Amino acid sequence: MTVLVSVWGAAPGVGKSTLCAGLSRSLAGAGLRVDHFREEEILSRPQFAAVAEEFGATGAVGPETLVAATARFGESVPAHGDDVVIADALVPFVPTLPAMGHGEEAIDAFMTDLASVLAPVRPVVVFLDGDTGTALSRAGEREGPKWLDWNVGVDRADELTSGEVLGALTQGLKPWLAPWLPYTPGSPTPLTRPDGNAPATPPGAVRPCPPWT
Repeated sequence: MTVLVSVWGAAPGVGKSTLCAGLSRSLAGAGLRVDHFREEEILSRPQFAAVAEEFGATGAVGPETLVAATARFGESVPAHGDDVVIADALVPFVPTLPAMGHGEEAIDAFMTDLASVLAPVRPVVVFLDGDTGTALSRAGEREGPKWLDWNVGVDRADELTSGEVLGALTQGLKPWLAPWLPYTPGSPTPLTRPDGNAPATPPGAVRPCPPWT
C-alpha cells in the first residue's frame, strides 16, 4: 500500500515545502517511486479540478467538493504504482474552512469523511512546529511585504477561551471590516482602513486566504 506523507506546519514559512522537496529527493535516491505533490498543485491536479473551479468562482469550497476530490486522488494513487506520496498539505483548504463559513459539525463530518476516502493509502501526518513570528517573517521575505496583510495573529490562543479567541480575532479584523461596521467616535472612519487605504474588497465580499498558505 502506498504511504501518503502529508506535511503540515504551524505557519507559512516554517519549512514544510523545503522539507517535502528534500524528503522526496532522499526517498527517490533510495530507489523508491515517489510522487511529490506540491502545495500549489492543488489547483492543477486533475482530481482537484472541481476544487480549483469552485474556489476561483466563489472564493470558497464546500466540504463535499473537497471530499470528492480527495477520494478521486486516493483512488488514483494505486494506479500510478508509487511507493510514497509526499504531500505539501494534501488539502490546504482545511485550516480555512471556518473562514469559508463552515461550522463545527460540517468540519467534523468532513474530517470523518476524509479519513474514509483515504483508505486506499496509508496516511502519515507530519506537523512542523516552530515560532510563528519567525516563520511568517520568512514567508513575508519570500512572498513580498504585502503578503503579510493577509494574516491576522492571535497570541497564546491555546491559553484563551473560545470567546476570548473570537474577541481577539474580531479586533484583528477591524482594519478590514471597518467600512461595514457601525461608526463610533474615535474609531477609524468607515470608508478607510487605519492605514488610510481603501479596503481591497467591496462590501459583501470575503477575501479568502490563498489556499497554498
